[in-house]
Amino acid sequence: MTFDRSIRIAPSILSADFADFGREIRAIEAQGADWVHVDVMDGHFVPNLTFGPPAVKAFRKHVSTVMDVHLMIAPVDPYIDAYAEAGADILTAHLEAGPHIHRTLQAIRGAGMKAGVALNPGTPAESVAHLLDLADLVCVMTVNPGFGGQKFLDMTGKVRALRRMIGDRPIHIEIDGGVDPVTAPLVAAAGADVLVAGSAVFRGGSVDNPAPYGDNIRAIRAAAEGARAD
Repeated sequence: MTFDRSIRIAPSILSADFADFGREIRAIEAQGADWVHVDVMDGHFVPNLTFGPPAVKAFRKHVSTVMDVHLMIAPVDPYIDAYAEAGADILTAHLEAGPHIHRTLQAIRGAGMKAGVALNPGTPAESVAHLLDLADLVCVMTVNPGFGGQKFLDMTGKVRALRRMIGDRPIHIEIDGGVDPVTAPLVAAAGADVLVAGSAVFRGGSVDNPAPYGDNIRAIRAAAEGARAD
């Protein structure tokens, strides 16, 4: 993975057809997705259950771009090696998921992955000030984690604060929750460069009719890039 601050669209397969993940992943990549975002939920840290390491390993066979795995679980540390073996390129843990986030980020990097740290809406940007030299990505939640399709919460002030704190470090700012062509320009103008979108990408399409996926991805990208140009 090479680093730059160009806009990346990372569709969340939480909004895909659960009966046809392989074709869905190949379809979104063919339609312009930069990364594939995988939301892992444990029914404990967040009120939902999704994918364990065996499922993520199965997804890996179909991902030719970057597999961006977002752990909404607690604890994290016992599962880091399993997700590394499953093929995650980026593994993101929540700051709120445990008391030793430095150790977690070190372990993620030690397992050969890029390390991400996620912040819930109620967690301030300043909470990661002493973590930035251990992080490759900061994920700003713009919904309370646990379910897809929620309404966007405006965290642009937090994004701007993070962008100032990051400076010239090679760290992505990712936005997860409620991203669409209306909200993408807000966060892109504030300094975000990775946009996770679920229903806004998959809406109107299917594996047998994937063209709407491409239309949706292009609309989000154009809106975000246009905000940066203004």
